[in-house]
Amino acid sequence: MTFELGVYSFANTPRTSTNGQSPTAQAIRNLLEAVHVAEEVGLDFFGFGEHHTPSMPLSSPTSLVTAAAASTSRIKLGTAVSVLSTDEPLRVFQQLATAAAIAPGRVEAVAGRGSSDITFGLFDLDPNDYDMLFASKLDLLLAANAGERVTFNGPHRRRPLKDALVVPRPDEALRIWLGSGGSPQSVMRAVELGVPLFLGILGGNPAHWAQYGHAYRTAWAEVGHPAEAADIAVAVHGFVGADDRSAKETYLKYEVEMFATGSAEVGRPAPPAAARAAAYGADGMVFVGGPNEVADRILGLHEVLGHSRQILQMDVGGMPHDVSLKSIERLGNDVLPQIRKELS
Repeated sequence: MTFELGVYSFANTPRTSTNGQSPTAQAIRNLLEAVHVAEEVGLDFFGFGEHHTPSMPLSSPTSLVTAAAASTSRIKLGTAVSVLSTDEPLRVFQQLATAAAIAPGRVEAVAGRGSSDITFGLFDLDPNDYDMLFASKLDLLLAANAGERVTFNGPHRRRPLKDALVVPRPDEALRIWLGSGGSPQSVMRAVELGVPLFLGILGGNPAHWAQYGHAYRTAWAEVGHPAEAADIAVAVHGFVGADDRSAKETYLKYEVEMFATGSAEVGRPAPPAAARAAAYGADGMVFVGGPNEVADRILGLHEVLGHSRQILQMDVGGMPHDVSLKSIERLGNDVLPQIRKELS
């Protein structure tokens, strides 16, 4: 299995010269340019996350998957994640199947429940149904992916489906991952459903996350799934600078700003800058440094976790667009060749 390296984003609204925010429409246009740069430098995957805030306005990841599918030729594309709890799973499937018709074999989905219930009011849903909505909608998404005629009776629907036609159909079934922030229940849910596991990681250390990989693979084998299908990917924060010191200084400035803004939007306290800086070390899970350090750290995580894909969120906290693009270039031109050489 070839190790894949890539990028993901929630769209980053850059700061203006007077420290205001640029238009959110510009953030979306910037994101599409970033996809093209990622493909040009040989990266394997670009993921589109979902947020509904002025600083991260990517509220419709399937739309960007389709736009990128029509304007690229090689790179794999997917949602990372679609917040399925507050979306319509049949529409998510149809939109991604449409993108897959444009870019056969290059479109995937990562389905998650969301890290908070901030959008439940926006879509007129009850936060008390948080777990039920995700579980039921994920079952329906997988059913739609399995065949064009769907019979389904889940608790999130008022009426059951009976032999309902769902089109268009992709040339081959979409690859659908279960996105998890690391709860043991979601790891076991991925095993139960027989789907690959996509870990969204903001903290901890490699040894901690290796335990999740071990638990997933052990349970996978116990239920009799094929061993080669036990696939794990990780999404982390990261940034590649010209050297270790400048990379850490640059990314810390914008990451702290991202957490301050995002925490205020959901009413949570922001982590202190010192805590984030500590995560930049060899035992942390933020992959920041010059090309050599980032390559070594990715290889170190791969050694203990055995994951097949790692994607980095670089454009955070109003970071200037040209700065994030340069980091993408370094990831493809300088980091990826080292990883390919070592793992070959």
